[in-house]
Formats: sequence, structure tokens, C-alpha cells
Amino acid sequence: MAGTRPARITAAGWGWRYAGRRAPAVRDVSFTIEPGQRVLLLGASGAGKSTLLAGMAGLLGGADEGDETGALLIDGERAEAHRGRVGLVIQDPDSGVVLSKVGDDVAFGPENLGVPVGEIPARVTEALDAVGLRVPLDRHTKALSGGQKQRLALAGVLAMRPGVLLLDEPTANLDPDGVREVRASVERVVAETGATLVVIEHRTAVWADLMDRVMVVGADGGLLADGAPAEVFARHGAALAAAGVWVPGLPVGLPVLPGARAEAPAAVAASALSISRDGRAIVRAGLDLEVTRGAATAITGPNGAGKSTLALTLAGLLPEASGEVLAAPELAGRSGRRPSRWTSRELLTRIGTVFQEPEHQFLAATVRDELAIGPRSRGVEAAAVGMIVDELLERLHLAPLAAANPFTLSGGQKRRLSVATVLADAPPVIVLDEPTFGQDRRGWIELVQLLQSEIAAGTTVVAVTHDEDVRHHLGAHRIDLGAAVSTGVGS
Repeated sequence: MAGTRPARITAAGWGWRYAGRRAPAVRDVSFTIEPGQRVLLLGASGAGKSTLLAGMAGLLGGADEGDETGALLIDGERAEAHRGRVGLVIQDPDSGVVLSKVGDDVAFGPENLGVPVGEIPARVTEALDAVGLRVPLDRHTKALSGGQKQRLALAGVLAMRPGVLLLDEPTANLDPDGVREVRASVERVVAETGATLVVIEHRTAVWADLMDRVMVVGADGGLLADGAPAEVFARHGAALAAAGVWVPGLPVGLPVLPGARAEAPAAVAASALSISRDGRAIVRAGLDLEVTRGAATAITGPNGAGKSTLALTLAGLLPEASGEVLAAPELAGRSGRRPSRWTSRELLTRIGTVFQEPEHQFLAATVRDELAIGPRSRGVEAAAVGMIVDELLERLHLAPLAAANPFTLSGGQKRRLSVATVLADAPPVIVLDEPTFGQDRRGWIELVQLLQSEIAAGTTVVAVTHDEDVRHHLGAHRIDLGAAVSTGVGS
């Protein structure tokens, strides 16, 4: 697999501030990454890692989009001059989808690089095989799950065979098998092409042994640490953990909630349920399951198994294709116990939902106003709304961002905000799709603690997750869509 010549990346006092933002997204970073070097780029959520990666890819735009300081160069030239040599997989897989069919989407990059037409089909097949996306080439991209879109984005970049490979949270939405497959495919590609590799990833243990180097971006500028992985984690482990970095082998120190009692009643139950995302194609059929009241339930399974579709159906946001979902009698709305028949206001006060893509639920111009929407719509008095919002801002470390536009936050910050917007409504049932996606160590701990406190207060929590530590610490019953769907209490 021949690739484009690997490149040297240099930064000298480089920084970037987005237009309209007071504080820089990243500032005063200096380093040299030699051709073919493999770098794990770490830092707390909001430290500017994704901005730094976008700068390496030459995608930050001109002076109208922000202010640049210092220099960030590819082989001594501005990064924009080397876009054909640099492949970037961005944090949001939806934003990386260009065309409507899988094969066309993967072929898009090579076509734009002028790769001979006869070579492109082999590149497409090779790239899809490398990331384990085994779907027909004419499969519509909108029909893919979030994890499958993540694999698609990586395949599209691998098909270009770049000299610099930049990956922003490449395994965040993947099932465990997918994580191993993508990690192996990246290792194979860089071994065969010699490409310079920079990876942002909170799952440090997955990547550490592949890397020559770890660089840690400081929230206040510069680099907190820079060196060989073993040396950085051994020498700076405690300080990095305090700053939010996931240090391999360092426990989180949280208690584990007990599982649900066998005799506990169901908050939501499904019988003979078939689910569909579009009302036509059946994703799963014959599901019989219960969500225990006042406890946690984890929906697990491989990418594309229908986890998000099941969660949205249980939450009343998708209608049952057949069968039915029934809420407990005390949750019934005017139209009865089927959540799919409730009004928006009835859902708001009964079952709150956190989507897989946080941006899909943002409505306001500031973080503070976003958190206030739900309580205001329920008629909560202004003083009480302020108290609810202030508490959530502090608990999830969003207070410094209260006046920021939600769409300008980092991926991890957006996730915390999306969870907080649902908690602000205090519904008795909460359904969350990948609640810890993109979280640094500190953010993960705070989110899990928050969910633990909700469960202790009697809230029913349903979480779609690939994170076994989340399930473990919440004491969650498992509904596994990778095998026969289980019922009752247990794992």
C-alpha cells in the first residue's frame, strides 16, 4: 500500500482564537513531529486538541474565521499547501459524510486527488476491509449507525493514502470489536505507508503501545508534557489525571451501585416489539424487555445492531413498527401509557432523551439559556430556574462557558451540556445515547457521579453505551442486542 510521502509538522508559539471568542482555543504550543512519527495527542476537554488537529490539516480558514499567532507548518510551508497529503478524520462522523452511498463516499477523496480511475475501486475495497465496514457499496450512508459512520470516515481517509494521518477520537462510538479492528487497521496502514500519525483519543490504553510519543496540551496554553508514552505516564501520571487526562491503569475511584432488586417494577416495558428507524426497514423484531424503575439499564451490542433505534423507541421518539412499548401506569399521559403517543410536553416531563449527536438538541444561543429552556417551558419561577441552571453549570464545569454558543463548545463539553439539559427537566426516566462519549477523565467521573446521584434519588436511567465501566459503576442491567435480548434482572 504505497502512500504519499510522510511529512514533518512544526509549531512555533502557535495559537488560534475563533472569531467571536474571547479566549484562544489553543495557544503557545511549540513542537516538531518528525516524518513517520506516531503521536498520541492528549489533554482535557476544551484544551484545544481538535483545533490543533484542524490547524495541522489547514482547515481553520482565514482571518475572517479567527486570529492566528505563531506558525504551524507542514514541511516548512503553511498547512493549506499540503491538503492533499494530509488526511483528517474529524470528531463528528456525520460531518464527514459527503455522498449518499458508501462506495461513492470512500471514492470521493481519491477522485479529488486525481487518482487514476482504474485504481479507485481497489482502494475503496481495501479501505473498507481495513476498518471492518462490511456493507454493500450501494448502502445509503444515512442508513449507517454512528459507529459505522465513524468507520466510513476513516475508510475515506485511508483510501487517499495520506502522508499525514490525523485522527480525532477515531474509536469513540465503536463497539469493542470495532475498537480493536480500527486500531489494528491504523497500525497496519502506518506500517505499510510510513505516514506521520497524530491521534486524539481519550482511550489512551488502546493506542499507547503504538505510539512513539505523547504530547499533552495544557488548558492554559503550551504543552503539559511531551515524551515517550511510558515516561510521560510514569513521571506525570498524577498531574495529568488531575488535569483530566486518562492515564492507563489508574482507577477512577468511584463506588459501584448495586443492581436492581429482582422484585422491582418496570418503568417501561416492551412486548413483541419491532423497531425501525425510518418506518420501513425493520432493525430488530420480537423484543420483550423491561426497564426497571429507579435503576440503570445498559443497552449494548455491536455497531448497527439497533441500540439507538431501540432507545429512541423506548423514549417515545420513534413509533413502534409493531408490538408496543408501555410506561408504568403512574407515567401515563392523556393518550394512555404508550410514550410514542404522548405530546412533546408530556414527554418532556416523563422521559428525557440525550441524543448521540449533542448538536441535534441545542436550541438556544448561549449555554445558560439552553439549560433554562426546559424549566421555563414547565412554568418554573425565574429564581428557581436560575438555581437549577447555576447548579448544573458548576457540577459539570460549564460555568466559564455560560455565555458561549453551544455549537462552539468542544465535543466533550457539548456532551456534558446535552446531559445537563435533560437533567434540568428532572424527568423520572432518562434515556441517554453514549453519555460519556468524548469525555476526559474528570468529565467522565463527574457525569457518572451525576447519574449515580440521579439513580439514588429514584430516577430510572437507560444508557446506550460501549463503555463497560459505565455499566459497571451504575450497576446496570444489560440488554444486549448482540445476542438474544435478555429480560429481567441480571447481566
